[in-house]
Amino acid sequence: MARKVLVIIGGALCILWGIAHLIPTDSVVDGFGAISVDNTRIVLMEWINEGLTLLFLGGLVILVAALNYSNLKSRKVVFVSAAVMLIAMAVLSLFTGAQIDFIPYRLCPVIFTISALLILQGAFGKA
Repeated sequence: MARKVLVIIGGALCILWGIAHLIPTDSVVDGFGAISVDNTRIVLMEWINEGLTLLFLGGLVILVAALNYSNLKSRKVVFVSAAVMLIAMAVLSLFTGAQIDFIPYRLCPVIFTISALLILQGAFGKA
Protein backbone atom coordinates (compact mmCIF):
# COMPACT_ATOMS: atom_id res chain seq x y z
CA MET A 1 0.00 0.00 0.00
CA ALA A 2 2.81 2.44 0.86
CA ARG A 3 4.43 1.80 -2.51
CA LYS A 4 1.19 2.65 -4.30
CA VAL A 5 0.97 5.89 -2.32
CA LEU A 6 4.50 6.87 -3.44
CA VAL A 7 3.58 6.30 -7.08
CA ILE A 8 0.38 8.30 -6.68
CA ILE A 9 2.24 11.17 -4.99
CA GLY A 10 4.82 11.17 -7.79
CA GLY A 11 2.04 11.20 -10.39
CA ALA A 12 0.12 13.92 -8.55
CA LEU A 13 3.23 16.09 -8.44
CA CYS A 14 3.50 15.74 -12.23
CA ILE A 15 -0.15 16.68 -12.67
CA LEU A 16 0.13 19.71 -10.40
CA TRP A 17 3.25 20.95 -12.18
CA GLY A 18 1.57 20.32 -15.54
CA ILE A 19 -1.38 22.47 -14.46
CA ALA A 20 1.08 25.09 -13.20
CA HIS A 21 2.53 25.16 -16.73
CA LEU A 22 -0.80 25.50 -18.48
CA ILE A 23 -2.38 28.25 -16.36
CA PRO A 24 0.11 31.05 -17.18
CA THR A 25 0.55 30.13 -20.86
CA ASP A 26 -0.65 33.46 -22.24
CA SER A 27 1.55 35.52 -19.93
CA VAL A 28 4.57 33.33 -20.69
CA VAL A 29 4.11 33.83 -24.42
CA ASP A 30 3.50 37.56 -23.91
CA GLY A 31 6.74 37.72 -21.93
CA PHE A 32 8.70 37.09 -25.11
CA GLY A 33 7.61 40.49 -26.40
CA ALA A 34 7.41 41.36 -30.06
CA ILE A 35 8.36 38.13 -31.81
CA SER A 36 7.07 36.80 -35.11
CA VAL A 37 3.76 34.97 -35.33
CA ASP A 38 5.63 31.74 -36.14
CA ASN A 39 7.87 32.11 -33.08
CA THR A 40 4.85 32.92 -30.92
CA ARG A 41 3.16 29.73 -32.10
CA ILE A 42 6.31 27.69 -31.44
CA VAL A 43 6.63 29.00 -27.87
CA LEU A 44 2.91 28.42 -27.31
CA MET A 45 3.12 24.88 -28.71
CA GLU A 46 6.16 23.93 -26.66
CA TRP A 47 4.83 25.41 -23.43
CA ILE A 48 1.50 23.58 -23.80
CA ASN A 49 3.34 20.42 -24.87
CA GLU A 50 5.33 20.27 -21.63
CA GLY A 51 2.20 20.84 -19.56
CA LEU A 52 0.27 18.13 -21.39
CA THR A 53 3.21 15.71 -21.17
CA LEU A 54 3.29 16.16 -17.40
CA LEU A 55 -0.48 15.67 -17.16
CA PHE A 56 -0.24 12.50 -19.24
CA LEU A 57 2.68 11.01 -17.29
CA GLY A 58 1.09 11.77 -13.94
CA GLY A 59 -2.32 10.52 -15.00
CA LEU A 60 -0.92 7.34 -16.50
CA VAL A 61 1.04 6.27 -13.42
CA ILE A 62 -1.86 7.14 -11.11
CA LEU A 63 -4.29 5.22 -13.30
CA VAL A 64 -2.07 2.14 -13.45
CA ALA A 65 -1.43 2.28 -9.69
CA ALA A 66 -5.11 2.81 -8.84
CA LEU A 67 -6.37 0.00 -11.08
CA ASN A 68 -4.27 -2.60 -9.23
CA TYR A 69 -3.39 -4.02 -12.63
CA SER A 70 -2.36 -7.60 -12.00
CA ASN A 71 0.50 -7.86 -14.50
CA LEU A 72 3.43 -6.72 -12.38
CA LYS A 73 5.87 -6.57 -15.32
CA SER A 74 3.59 -4.33 -17.37
CA ARG A 75 2.98 -2.07 -14.39
CA LYS A 76 6.72 -1.71 -13.80
CA VAL A 77 7.30 -0.96 -17.49
CA VAL A 78 4.82 1.92 -17.23
CA PHE A 79 6.43 3.25 -14.05
CA VAL A 80 10.00 2.97 -15.35
CA SER A 81 9.06 4.52 -18.70
CA ALA A 82 7.41 7.47 -16.99
CA ALA A 83 10.42 7.91 -14.68
CA VAL A 84 12.87 7.78 -17.60
CA MET A 85 10.87 10.46 -19.42
CA LEU A 86 10.82 12.63 -16.29
CA ILE A 87 14.60 12.26 -15.88
CA ALA A 88 15.08 13.20 -19.55
CA MET A 89 12.89 16.27 -19.00
CA ALA A 90 14.88 17.09 -15.84
CA VAL A 91 18.18 16.96 -17.73
CA LEU A 92 16.79 19.12 -20.53
CA SER A 93 15.44 21.60 -17.98
CA LEU A 94 18.71 21.61 -16.09
CA PHE A 95 20.58 22.84 -19.16
CA THR A 96 17.89 25.26 -20.36
CA GLY A 97 15.24 26.62 -17.99
CA ALA A 98 17.31 26.19 -14.83
CA GLN A 99 19.81 28.68 -16.25
CA ILE A 100 17.18 31.43 -16.03
CA ASP A 101 16.78 33.54 -12.88
CA PHE A 102 13.01 32.95 -12.71
CA ILE A 103 12.47 30.54 -9.77
CA PRO A 104 9.73 28.32 -11.31
CA TYR A 105 12.07 27.47 -14.20
CA ARG A 106 14.74 26.46 -11.73
CA LEU A 107 12.26 24.18 -9.94
CA CYS A 108 11.51 22.06 -13.02
CA PRO A 109 14.53 19.72 -12.80
CA VAL A 110 13.99 19.29 -9.06
CA ILE A 111 10.28 18.54 -9.38
CA PHE A 112 10.80 16.17 -12.33
CA THR A 113 13.53 14.28 -10.46
CA ILE A 114 11.52 14.02 -7.24
CA SER A 115 8.52 12.73 -9.19
CA ALA A 116 10.66 10.15 -10.98
CA LEU A 117 12.25 8.98 -7.73
CA LEU A 118 8.88 8.65 -6.01
CA ILE A 119 7.53 6.60 -8.89
CA LEU A 120 10.62 4.36 -8.95
CA GLN A 121 10.56 3.93 -5.18
CA GLY A 122 6.93 2.94 -5.44
CA ALA A 123 7.70 0.50 -8.22
CA PHE A 124 10.78 -1.17 -6.72
CA GLY A 125 11.06 -0.10 -3.07
CA LYS A 126 10.50 -2.23 -0.04
CA ALA A 127 6.87 -2.37 1.09
